[in-house]
Amino acid sequence: MALFSETELRTLLTRPLTADECTLAHDLTADAFYGEVGERLTDPPQRGVKSVALAVAARILTNPAGVRSEQAGGMLISYADSETGVMLSEDERKRLRRAVGMAAGASSLDIAPEDYCPPVRVWRAQ
Repeated sequence: MALFSETELRTLLTRPLTADECTLAHDLTADAFYGEVGERLTDPPQRGVKSVALAVAARILTNPAGVRSEQAGGMLISYADSETGVMLSEDERKRLRRAVGMAAGASSLDIAPEDYCPPVRVWRAQ
């Protein structure tokens, strides 16, 4: 499944990219998306998925280490997170979940099979 094209990523970043860089950014983005929303992504992706995917891919290529700030004198570098790898921001997570039809807030988990119909009893005072 194509979340975005190489041309779209190159246009967004306004710099030359190799095909390998585009492929890596796409694969890492797709992996992060599947980790967040699973098989809810459709082919072609739902409306709203591409803009989140391009933002994540651009960040992968422009700031792969997740640097939050740097200081030249004294060589101080702070990172956005103690974890490494591709991380979705809270805003990106919400936008992605909304695009695939998942609730962004609290929800309940129903593990019953789809064809299960619980018995219903109506209580009546006698």
